[in-house]
Amino acid sequence: MTNLPPRLSTGISGLDAVLDGGLVPNRTYMVRGESGAGKTIVGYHFLTAGRENDEDVLFISFEESDADLRANAETLGFDLSEVPILDLGPSPEAFLDDEAYTMLSPGEVEGKSTANELREAIEEHDPDRVVIDPLSQLGRLSSDRYQFRRLVSSLLSYLKQSGATTLFTSQPSSGGTDETLAYLCDGSISLSRSDWGRSVRIEKFRGSDSQTGPHGMRIDGGHGMRVFPRLVPDSHHREFTIEPLSSGIDDLDALLGGGIERGSITLVSGPSGVGKSTTGAAFARATAERGERAAVYLFEESKRSFRHRSESIGIPIDDLIEAGGLRVDAVEPLSLSTDEFAQRVRAEVEANDTKFVLIDGTAGYQLSLTDERSDIRRELHALARYLKNMGVTVVLTEEVQQVTGAFHASDNHVSYLADNILFIRYIEVRGEIRKAVGVLKKRFGGFEPTLRSFEIGTDGITVGEPLDELRGILTGTPTWNEAE
Repeated sequence: MTNLPPRLSTGISGLDAVLDGGLVPNRTYMVRGESGAGKTIVGYHFLTAGRENDEDVLFISFEESDADLRANAETLGFDLSEVPILDLGPSPEAFLDDEAYTMLSPGEVEGKSTANELREAIEEHDPDRVVIDPLSQLGRLSSDRYQFRRLVSSLLSYLKQSGATTLFTSQPSSGGTDETLAYLCDGSISLSRSDWGRSVRIEKFRGSDSQTGPHGMRIDGGHGMRVFPRLVPDSHHREFTIEPLSSGIDDLDALLGGGIERGSITLVSGPSGVGKSTTGAAFARATAERGERAAVYLFEESKRSFRHRSESIGIPIDDLIEAGGLRVDAVEPLSLSTDEFAQRVRAEVEANDTKFVLIDGTAGYQLSLTDERSDIRRELHALARYLKNMGVTVVLTEEVQQVTGAFHASDNHVSYLADNILFIRYIEVRGEIRKAVGVLKKRFGGFEPTLRSFEIGTDGITVGEPLDELRGILTGTPTWNEAE
């Protein structure tokens, strides 16, 4: 295997991982995307990382002035005071002065002047890193597509010969300049922005590997750009022992054949208000009480509401949160991509050795997280597989729409993820609404094939005796086995 030289960091959190360690030095890279996608910000990161590594850098701008670039960078937390900027943007005087074009075309005049300025700046600063923003503007200095290709090719070759690693930006145009630049570069990074949020994709990376995308991305003040690589479950593994874990409720454990196994996924399903979140909270509390850390991610309830409700029904969690054994995180709707959420969970698991994760609930996950992919259940699948590989016990809650009638374990088709399926449903007995709980599936062992009564009171969850005297419970309207 050929040994590649040490990689250059892009300076962007997560992007180096997507690029299998960073950029290969002394090559040319294109950052493409529509206006506002974040192309110039990539340049900020790239040059700032170079300065932090005591490298010589150069920013070549064809659009923004020196003052505007520095001011805009500062709003995102970048200090470009030590970054030399070559401003090749059109000046206000050029609008008034047309005498230079009386004998020669604008392209001929500007092209010669620009080439000289570029050469002089490169010779003066002898940069290790160069950003050209946007290189596609050289198209206005060329008479046709062929001349543009020659001009760009010679410039990039000159930069390589000078020992520089070059990053240039471009955006799609009707003139085909973007396609020409994509052909000439060694690597291409594509940025996109849509109603689903921001993402990045590596379209080309000559001589090296990279992670397939798209990958979630965020831009904000103080951090600039952050990339959240797609989760690859098979790349993560932790040794653990499969063993039954208690819910803290003896009768529920009996129904589950001793509890749920470490490293398993349990789906708790049922209609609204039946007790799914409360059951998940019981497992979380039992985990923390064993001295293992648990994390709860709420998609359909606020953190304050969850804590208050748990306290009021005899499953207090405030003490565990304060002691650091339990984390409760309410996910704000449409604030995160699936990749960013997965990164948040992964950081929790790997930094804190978290052993239990509750995702409450799956419908909220699909509605609250943004993603350009059509079926984000695949992302939930990847996250669940990752957690299993790490030996984390997972509980997913899912709301089914039907209160009574035909039985469904899942309305969102996620039951295939589960090693265990615990269902809770409403039943009508003599005009009174009651609840029943049962186990539909348990992959790692036996379970009690009966239905039991289920109640939530001020003392927490009570699982009663098997409902032997009733039949047709799964229809929601059971009948007595014997006439009274």
